[in-house]
Amino acid sequence: MTFIEGGVCAALGFRAAGIHVGVKTSNLSKKDLALIVSDVPCAAAAVYTKNAVKAAPLLVTREHLADGRAQAVLVNSGNANACAPDGEENARRSCRAAAKALGLDERDVVVASTGVIGQRLPVEKIEQGVEKLVPLLSRTGSHDAALAIMTTDTVKKEYAVETVIGGKTVRIGGIAKGSGMIHPNMGTMLCFVTTDCAMTPETAKSALLEAVRVSFNRISVDGDTSTNDMACLLANGLAGNDPIAGPGADYDVFVEALKALCTKLAINMAADGEGAKHLVICTVTGARTEEDAETLAKSVISSTLTKAAIFGADANWGRVLCAMGYSGVEFDPDTVDVAFESAAGRIDVCKNGRGLEFDEDQAKKILSEHDVTIDIRLEGGKASCTCWGCDITYDYIKINGDYRT
Repeated sequence: MTFIEGGVCAALGFRAAGIHVGVKTSNLSKKDLALIVSDVPCAAAAVYTKNAVKAAPLLVTREHLADGRAQAVLVNSGNANACAPDGEENARRSCRAAAKALGLDERDVVVASTGVIGQRLPVEKIEQGVEKLVPLLSRTGSHDAALAIMTTDTVKKEYAVETVIGGKTVRIGGIAKGSGMIHPNMGTMLCFVTTDCAMTPETAKSALLEAVRVSFNRISVDGDTSTNDMACLLANGLAGNDPIAGPGADYDVFVEALKALCTKLAINMAADGEGAKHLVICTVTGARTEEDAETLAKSVISSTLTKAAIFGADANWGRVLCAMGYSGVEFDPDTVDVAFESAAGRIDVCKNGRGLEFDEDQAKKILSEHDVTIDIRLEGGKASCTCWGCDITYDYIKINGDYRT
């Protein structure tokens, strides 16, 4: 498996585009409507936020994917269409506009939105914009589509991978957005993955669930789980491999490639956390189960006090143990070792649950790097897990203090 260029257009038969249509009114230069289309119908699957309050596009998309098929994805940024007047009707109108312009059934269109909650979606701008968007669809349009789904993101998230399945070259590409309102079990994130691998809808759903579990569900920015989270996979089969219909060697190869792609996108979300200065990587080893290791690591990256310490380059390892202690996982605190690591080196700060003497200046140097690893080692098991987060800064408050206005 290798990473390649192309994003959602890397796979055969996919085109994309992104333009500004006026959903975003504060910056007329920012794209706010994206379209991804396959030349042929696709096996399709999606996973959604666990928030009980779900945005209208998620409800409509879930209906449309009930048959496991789709051919296009329409996404707007600047307005979440969540808890909004006429939300579902406007989501359906968006689908109908895309379907009419593409010559498809509206049930074959996935719709998604991201942005401010509670405000009416200016669907008329989307309906008019789609007519301008369709002629721009191209095999090089992934970049523009990736830009069009961004809100507070500072960098686009766009990757693709290539592997071999059944003697055929298979490509998987993805774009994603997410910077704030990010927490495990999906955050305010959208992710759209395309592949030319042939598979059944059931296989697509199974593979997506496996990939999301070890990628998007292992990141956190601020502890808030959004109303609009969606990760969607479209597989059009144009690679020509024998369709994957269940577990086996071909399925395993596909899932590993999909995991690699989604993990790359997820790490980019964590690193691009609103106002963040550091990517925080927490690895737990020696746990009894992978679930325990994941819960412990999630608790640490989600700890506001730990995030603040990383922002201040303060090797306050006590906050790490504190976060582990309230995670709900049973472990022996007297067996915990903690170290901080980065490109500037590694420093052990805790051994068997007790503090060590260490060079504070060296620790500060290590914690001043962009990527900081919190290495936690336990005794009593062989399981491990890595989760990703970021620090919390003054800028996070500035960004979210007046986000709506």
